[in-house]
Amino acid sequence: MRSIRTQIGIVGAGPAGLVLSHLLHLQGIESVVLENRSREYVEQRVRAGVLEDATVGLFRETGLAGRLDREALVHEGIELRFEGAGHRIALTELTGRSIWIYGQQEVVKDLIAARLAASGQILFEADVHTEGIDTSRCSIRFTHGGEDLLLECDFVAGCDGFHGVTRAALPPGVLRAYHHEYPFAWLGILAAVPPSTDELIYAAHDRGFALHSLRSPEISRLYLQVTPDEDIGRWSDDRIWEELRVRLSDDAGWTLREGPVIEKGIALMRSFVVEPMQHGRVFLAGDAAHIVPATGAKGLNLAVHDVRLLADALRDHYGGAGDAALDSYTDRCLRRVWRVQEFSSSMSSMLHRLPDDDGGFTRRLQLAKLRYTVSSEAAARSLAENYVGLPHERTNEGSAP
Repeated sequence: MRSIRTQIGIVGAGPAGLVLSHLLHLQGIESVVLENRSREYVEQRVRAGVLEDATVGLFRETGLAGRLDREALVHEGIELRFEGAGHRIALTELTGRSIWIYGQQEVVKDLIAARLAASGQILFEADVHTEGIDTSRCSIRFTHGGEDLLLECDFVAGCDGFHGVTRAALPPGVLRAYHHEYPFAWLGILAAVPPSTDELIYAAHDRGFALHSLRSPEISRLYLQVTPDEDIGRWSDDRIWEELRVRLSDDAGWTLREGPVIEKGIALMRSFVVEPMQHGRVFLAGDAAHIVPATGAKGLNLAVHDVRLLADALRDHYGGAGDAALDSYTDRCLRRVWRVQEFSSSMSSMLHRLPDDDGGFTRRLQLAKLRYTVSSEAAARSLAENYVGLPHERTNEGSAP
């Protein structure tokens, strides 16, 4: 079996793995990224599209924001719509920060291009063996191009998502998992139609939650609350548009633009966290360590924060500053993880129709919270601060990216 040697072995070429590889490169630290899918697949995989202020700041700081600054849509507010009326949460006015709409697949394209331009090593269609991660020797067995290979490294970064192999490779009893399954799911569509809104609309309707998002001036992204066991075959395009019209309607006569549905799917809503996020020389980041419900638009941003901390800690290790930051990686990540979990769970509970409603009691509590949120500057500011994202924590603030 042929061996390859690097400093950091990264499993997964999603945003977490690619951002980590890019940040390490800027510090002169070598890495190899192993991805079991093809380049075409990961560059076309549609996921989140909301970037926090701190995420965009990092991309600008590290030379990744050229196309983002040209093409992303900057949003300075969101709308909460309920009881037939829309209420704007002025994100920028309340916090001084904004959000950017820029699809995850576009982020991935930019990251891959940057890594390859810098002669970075990304091995696509590299199948990491189910039991191929040796946590004691810090090595990864994988197959690439029909050849069995061994990647030997100083550290392993598991950035391979919820269903990846890295977390499962840790010894039994090391991790404790915390999880919650929500009693609803999202039926999402991409539609080839210009958005009907300039800013995201979160609608809390008696028939269930709806979200009008967007991906570009020509592409709309919309969601409907459904049950977790919903059969997507029961949802024709006409039925989807009819339900969106009902749930997104307001008393001011707002009109929903409709067009061809180019993608359709159902996503379950769950919260998941493992503690610790490290064991020996293996570190977990992004969805490999935590999942948040999509309501708060936090998944990609949380992953970027993880790997920024990890990159800083590895810089300290190789730069002779010690391993204090590596040792505290879990604690520093989890402070933000649990803050984001609480915010995303709170948003979800406030906006979705819950099945066990006690004769309407829960719905009335939701409406009370919504009314308070849009009428109280303090409540609106709290939502805005969490939505645009807290500033990134740094190790040895002021040093290089």
